[in-house]
Amino acid sequence: MMDETFHLTPMDARRYDFGRALRGYDPERVDQFREQVAEELERLTRVNQELESKAKGFHEQLRAFRERDKAINDALISAQQLRGEIHEQAEREGQLVLREARAEGDRMIEEARAEVRRLEEQLNAMERTRRGYIAQIRVLVERQLAELNAAESADQASAGRATPSWQGSLDKE
Repeated sequence: MMDETFHLTPMDARRYDFGRALRGYDPERVDQFREQVAEELERLTRVNQELESKAKGFHEQLRAFRERDKAINDALISAQQLRGEIHEQAEREGQLVLREARAEGDRMIEEARAEVRRLEEQLNAMERTRRGYIAQIRVLVERQLAELNAAESADQASAGRATPSWQGSLDKE
């Protein structure tokens, strides 16, 4: 089992001395194996550094995405609140416009009624005036007719009952 505090570097693998023993391992093969181990450690170290770099980049991207997500959510909440406020404001303005329109309509109806009353009064006054004129004309015509009849009677009495030429034309009509 490996100790977690032990970190083997490629340099450690190259410099490690196994010591010499009689009838031990072939030093050339050990050196060759140490070189292979060192190269593999170097490769793994590079891969590990690349992966750490990528992981760091991914963490940064994730942080940026989370910030954008939060900003989008905040904007969405603000937009929903704004939509609600605009809807309420539009509702209030609509009610106000409706009340104003009703008040204006009521005022116009009252003005129209007043105008109708005024015109009816004018019409009644004109009708009274017309009747007055007709009555005056009737009285005048009747007076003129009475004077004509009186003049005709006087002419007939003085002429010995002769009919004037103008009366004959009136009788024919």
